[in-house]
Order: sequence, then C-alpha cells, then structure tokens
Amino acid sequence: MHGQRRLRGLAGLVLAAFLQAAPVHAQPVTGVPQTAVLTLDEERLFTESRFGKAVLAAHDREVEALIAENRRIEADLEAEERTLTDRRAGMSKADFAPLSAAFNEKVEGIRSAQKAKSDALNRRFEEERRRFFTAASPILAQVMQERGAVAIISKRAVIAGFENIDITEAAVARLDTVLGAGPSVVVAPPDGAPAETPAAP
Repeated sequence: MHGQRRLRGLAGLVLAAFLQAAPVHAQPVTGVPQTAVLTLDEERLFTESRFGKAVLAAHDREVEALIAENRRIEADLEAEERTLTDRRAGMSKADFAPLSAAFNEKVEGIRSAQKAKSDALNRRFEEERRRFFTAASPILAQVMQERGAVAIISKRAVIAGFENIDITEAAVARLDTVLGAGPSVVVAPPDGAPAETPAAP
C-alpha cells in the first residue's frame, strides 16, 4: 500500500515536470529506443543511485547511534535498579515506596523520550525519500521525453512486457550524473554529541 502511494506520488511529480519542461514540439533523441510506455523499479532507483545510497547510509548511522544510546541507557537503569533493590532491605515499605515510584516514573519518561527520537528518525528518513523522488522527477521526465513516451509505470505492475522498456538502469545512471550523492545529509546526533555531515560516497 505504501509503495503504491509512493508510486502515485512519483508519477504525479514526473507528469508535472514533463508538462512544465517539455517543449510543445520536442523531438525524441536519435538512437534511443522509442516507446509510448516505460517501466521503472522505483525501489531500485532509490537504493542503487548514489543519492539514495547516501540517504540510506545516513539513516543507518542514525539507527546505529540510537541503538547504542539505548543500550547505554539500559545499562545505567539496570545498575540503578540493582542499587535500589539493595537499599530496599534496610528501608521500611513507606520509605521505599517514593523511591520506587520515582524510578518507575524516570523509566517511563526515558522510554517516551527514546520512542520520540525513533519516530523523529523515521520521519526524517521519509522526508529524505520524498526529497530524493522530488529531485528525480524532472530527470525522469527528461528520459521519458527523450524516448517519446507518454507514461512511466511501475515495473512491478507489468504482467508481460519487453525488457527494453525498463529505464531503471538508465535512470540510475542519469541521476548519478546529474545529482551525484545529492545535498549533504546531516545526521542527527545523540544528546551531547557533535553533529556529523557524512561525506558523499
């Protein structure tokens, strides 16, 4: 379902870019196979292009940093819980109850904060995906124009067809030439750590 929505969004971007950029009497490029309909594997376009790989690599670094932070927090909380358990033997139930409640409240607060970080990380990734396809749409429209096509459809939606109508590899090559690794992606660091801007691959 998500893939279909992304494809519909991509198709709309490509069509808009095509209508805006294509001259009324544009001629297809000589020597390029001409066909009315082209196919595209949008996931390969993202995962195999330099721009997409840079987005994925930055996201992986963010995920790994958050996992490491969660492990550190978990170890600290376990140590604090052991200390609290050791103190319990020498305390009355009335004296211990506020300490236990405060610890539980702290755990819940940390859990909520870390979930918020994870949700924000996922939102940033989806934003970067959208940024990628927005940047790719005019380039795909140009490829479509060069081949005299009127539409690009998902390769996964094709039941039968010819291989020469698939433009995925050509589109990846064109994106790498025009966009390279894309604008630098700033990785959001864990609390207290300096921000990192990964170099283009």
